Amino acid sequence: MGSHLSKQLERRKAISTEKKALTDLEKSCGCEFPGCDYMPSDRKNWMSGVGPEKLHINKIVWPGTHDSATNKIGIRFVSRPFAQCQSLSIYNQLVAGTRVLDIRVQEDRRVCHGILKTYSVDVVLADLKRFLSETESEIVILEIRTEFGHEDPPEFDKYLVEQLGEHLIHQDDHVFTKTVAELLPKRVICVWKPRKSPQPKHGDPLWSAGYLKDNWIDTDLPSTKFESNIKHLSQQQPATSRKFFYRVENTVTPQPDNPIMCVKPVTKRIHCYAKVFIIECVKRGCADKLQIFSTDFIDKEFVDACVGLTFARAEGKA
Repeated sequence: MGSHLSKQLERRKAISTEKKALTDLEKSCGCEFPGCDYMPSDRKNWMSGVGPEKLHINKIVWPGTHDSATNKIGIRFVSRPFAQCQSLSIYNQLVAGTRVLDIRVQEDRRVCHGILKTYSVDVVLADLKRFLSETESEIVILEIRTEFGHEDPPEFDKYLVEQLGEHLIHQDDHVFTKTVAELLPKRVICVWKPRKSPQPKHGDPLWSAGYLKDNWIDTDLPSTKFESNIKHLSQQQPATSRKFFYRVENTVTPQPDNPIMCVKPVTKRIHCYAKVFIIECVKRGCADKLQIFSTDFIDKEFVDACVGLTFARAEGKA
């Protein structure tokens, strides 16, 4: 009992120290980065606002959501707080400016997060198609993977093509150097990551797992995650030299040895430091490598930071 209490006190001290480290960094780093003064007039159509003919796929800073379809996961007030990473529906996330979705599925095509499950992936695709029908120049990266510990849904690749076929941008390395305007009217890059089923191949309507990479760091310590994100990002090639998408996740994760197991109070430790991360990337010379930037509980400040840097790149100012 005594050793457990001592360990918990050490954990709380470590968390407090790391939160202070980010607070101090925010105070010292300033508030400016290329494009920080740009505010999209319409987040629902922000790519259209920047200019589809100026937006190269490999120069976009894509605002993404982590565990995107968890707004209604589990049982409200009971199990949901332990797995919910977003409060908005898929449609409302897209309207708010999200352009990368992270969807995990189980064998029956229901969305899940670990052992908890929610609505069918049909709901996700219906929301996506609604958004596409209401916009003209917005491109979305849809990542769908079979959740760890689950089996692939049968013939899921065929299902995705049937549902999204007219919108799908086919797997092709040349896509990265093209502008949004050159890809239209196709609008969706769908990355399918099965556990055992065959991977999509070059030229297929779907993209294989290797086209969306990240370095997941499983920690609830905000400064540790912040610095690890910068370290891994700095080891990448510039976004304009890559033939894959690289994601950085501005999130921290509840740990089993900590009494706070709900997602929101834990991820809040790093959530507000997205702009600080971009500023530090500029200062440390790796801002040109930032591409997909994802978060829990996405908000307008996060979207605006990504769009601002994208605008600066499109204008040749970053």
